[in-house]
Amino acid sequence: MGGVLSKHTDQTGDLDSPFGKVRGMVFPRIVLAGHGVLNELASTCRQFDFPKKGAVITGPRTATLAGHRASELLESEGFDAPILTVGEATPEEVDRTRVAIESQGARFLVAAGGGSKIDITKVVAARLRIPFISLPTSAAHDGISSPRASLRGSSGRLSIDAAVPSAVIADTAIIVQAPFRLLASGCADVISNVTAILDWKLAVRLRHEEYSSTAATLAEYAAHEIIDRAGLIKPNLEESVWIAIRPMIVAGIAMSVAGSSRPCSGSEHLFSHALDRTAKHAGLHGEQCGVGAIMMMYLHGGDWQGLQKALRAIGAPVTARELGASNEEVVEALVQAHTLRPERYTILGDNGLTREAAQRLATVTGVVG
Repeated sequence: MGGVLSKHTDQTGDLDSPFGKVRGMVFPRIVLAGHGVLNELASTCRQFDFPKKGAVITGPRTATLAGHRASELLESEGFDAPILTVGEATPEEVDRTRVAIESQGARFLVAAGGGSKIDITKVVAARLRIPFISLPTSAAHDGISSPRASLRGSSGRLSIDAAVPSAVIADTAIIVQAPFRLLASGCADVISNVTAILDWKLAVRLRHEEYSSTAATLAEYAAHEIIDRAGLIKPNLEESVWIAIRPMIVAGIAMSVAGSSRPCSGSEHLFSHALDRTAKHAGLHGEQCGVGAIMMMYLHGGDWQGLQKALRAIGAPVTARELGASNEEVVEALVQAHTLRPERYTILGDNGLTREAAQRLATVTGVVG
């Protein structure tokens, strides 16, 4: 699969000794971010010595933005990489895409699209054990470079292991054309790392959970890069994409270092996944995580007002109304959140919040009025 396998061994002896740790970490080998970098796609594929036969996975709208151009660039350099248009990221669509890729005989993939198209591609690449390149047309969450994929199943969101891209080619001239709401959502997703790290540290203290200070540092760095420059992230400014895209990529790398989504997913993500279930018209994933982070930071006794201020500066939602959810749906999501991943210990604890506590939390932080 994509990336370089770096076996990190913290050992005092051989693997038969009482102490022997081995961890595999897979990272993108090439990250290109900036104006016009899509033009480097074919040369990047040649650098990896990819086989001639590939495929560009894209969507109906993102094909116009980047998919067709990607296929043309590859064709001009001797690759055969036709377009495959896919739908939303569901297990069924992943299976359909895998069958189509197998029938075409593609030996590498290019994901030209938003989060759902990248998620489909990274799961298919993992199952077929072939490399892929991430070519985002928007930046709605930190999945651009992460080893995780989010699929919408019949019972809600499924977060599963997936392939890490061999390369990330983030063309800011393309991404700036996407609705600004998507970029603001991606920024909110990365900002929410701050509560994920607090939850992780809590789990270390109370549950002796394995912890990576390197992964945590990367995730916190990514969050604060956006928090500190929130006032500079504005609609229709390519510079804003440049500011935001690098922390998003770093956040994905933090998950690769940790070997899990821990550095970027805690109680705020549990709230978001629960809201997917309780709300008739849920917001974007990153938007919901941002609102969740405000409330979870309050529970941690931290600067929740600072998070709220940064999210407001970017233009991301900070209330239930701005998410498009009702007060009751938010409170119910808070009550249910701890049940979604009981193996992942967070500030919500084993028993979660009572309805009264959830109502008070959402009210005190201004999420509900």
